[in-house]
Amino acid sequence: MAKKVAVIGAGVSGLVSLKFCVDEELEPTCFERTEDIGGLWRFTENVEDGRASIYQSVITNTSKEMSCFSDFPMPEDFPNFLHNSKLLEYFRIFAKKFDLLKYIQFQTTVLSVKKCPDFSSSGQWEVATESKGKEQSAVFDAVMVCNGHHILPHIPLESIPGIERFKGQYFHSRHYKRPEGFEGKHILVIGIGNSASDIAVELSKKAAQVFISTRKGSWVIGRISEYGYPWNMMFNTRFGSMLQNVLPRTVLKWTMERQMNRWFNHENYGIEPQNKYLMKEPVINDDLPSRILYGAIKMKSRVRELTETSAIFEDGTVEEDIDVIVFATGYTLSFPFLEDSLVKVEDNLVSLYKYMFPPHLEKSTLACIGLIQPLGPIFPTAELQARWATRVFKGLCTLPSERTMMADILKRNTQRIDLFGESQSQILQTSYIDYLDELTVEIGAKPDLLSLLLKDPKLTVNLYFGPCNSYQYRLVGPGQWEGARSAILTQKQRILKPLKTPTLEPSLNFPVSILLKIVGLIAVVVAFFPNYSGSNLSA
Repeated sequence: MAKKVAVIGAGVSGLVSLKFCVDEELEPTCFERTEDIGGLWRFTENVEDGRASIYQSVITNTSKEMSCFSDFPMPEDFPNFLHNSKLLEYFRIFAKKFDLLKYIQFQTTVLSVKKCPDFSSSGQWEVATESKGKEQSAVFDAVMVCNGHHILPHIPLESIPGIERFKGQYFHSRHYKRPEGFEGKHILVIGIGNSASDIAVELSKKAAQVFISTRKGSWVIGRISEYGYPWNMMFNTRFGSMLQNVLPRTVLKWTMERQMNRWFNHENYGIEPQNKYLMKEPVINDDLPSRILYGAIKMKSRVRELTETSAIFEDGTVEEDIDVIVFATGYTLSFPFLEDSLVKVEDNLVSLYKYMFPPHLEKSTLACIGLIQPLGPIFPTAELQARWATRVFKGLCTLPSERTMMADILKRNTQRIDLFGESQSQILQTSYIDYLDELTVEIGAKPDLLSLLLKDPKLTVNLYFGPCNSYQYRLVGPGQWEGARSAILTQKQRILKPLKTPTLEPSLNFPVSILLKIVGLIAVVVAFFPNYSGSNLSA
């Protein structure tokens, strides 16, 4: 008899969890509190309680080839970075392709997830739900928690003296939707993450003045990297990951500082990270430096105090007539349907084995999917988590003892603090390729590059020096996909396809380029020799 699995949430993590449940011949039921799939990536005009919220203009920070599911490349005509509506279209195509919608109960809220009385032997859970005013419960053999971590906003009002007397408007970035309505205003954005930067840039096109207040600064990079390729196609490589693991930290810091400052000098722009030794995720924004350059955005230090209409900063400067404050200050982890003991968050430590499994359960039948911030795209990460979890539920993979799992959690947390710092915003941060390799070792799907080098050197070079995308983990082992090799070797074609919208005859490229060079050379000669001749005549 197939094991019954409850999947909570029909966002990205929920969809891939459903797919792998089906792949492993499990019997899933997904509970989605809204009327549609997409989770965070489905834009709505209104903010809904218990659901992630985005602004209308959100575009992905990771490119399509790095973000797609491992056996389902995005259409080649899709742009490399997707507007949220385009990404939602991809999820719809994915759900239709694998017939996932039939497993989802929409407009159904999970009220509680509790151990059954015989949990120590059965590992089963009682899941209580509510739909259209009717409550019911059912027993499941396993639970996959896929509700995300961008729901409960973190607004540190207690850390800003004077907020109670501020007469302007203030709200969390979760409530921001579009720039209309902010014309002519003076706006202070608190925070320096991707949302803070996006919102500040967008508002600066309408507002009289925008300020960004940051405690620690950040590296900022654009979506375009060397030769015009998407940034993470160059950043997330096995070769680069190897260098990060073997080079001394001082060398890494020097290398990263030089790399990050190639676009613009962060110190000159008042945005340089306070601790440059940390490997924190950079802000991805194509417009922030230019907006700072011509004054539409001004960088400020941490807010020390607010008055009725002004902000006083730690460096002693004051900005008057502040109309609006946007808190882009992140989120607090929240699982209202779970017992507090299941997912513990204490002293900036999430007690989950490999960010997934509570270590203290007698039976490993509950997993959190997508509760992580990798230094790379989240979609392939959540996909591998779901792939591993379903094999654990089925008994094909086993977890170590509680003692071993707790030791791993503590060790991983120490490494996290060393690499990324102690900030609340970094509590789920982890390296990308190393983490994916860990999961695929558990699954048995990590490619062996040395043996592959002898059989397929062309592919091996692409795997090691090229982008480490999800296709790599479909080459071998359980879940092997026959299209993986081709997908890896043809990704350049899918990157360039949406860029080459003009249809040009290839034969014209060479003559035109030569003609332009000749014209340029003639122009230089004409410009130089008249002056030379004139100087001789005047002599």
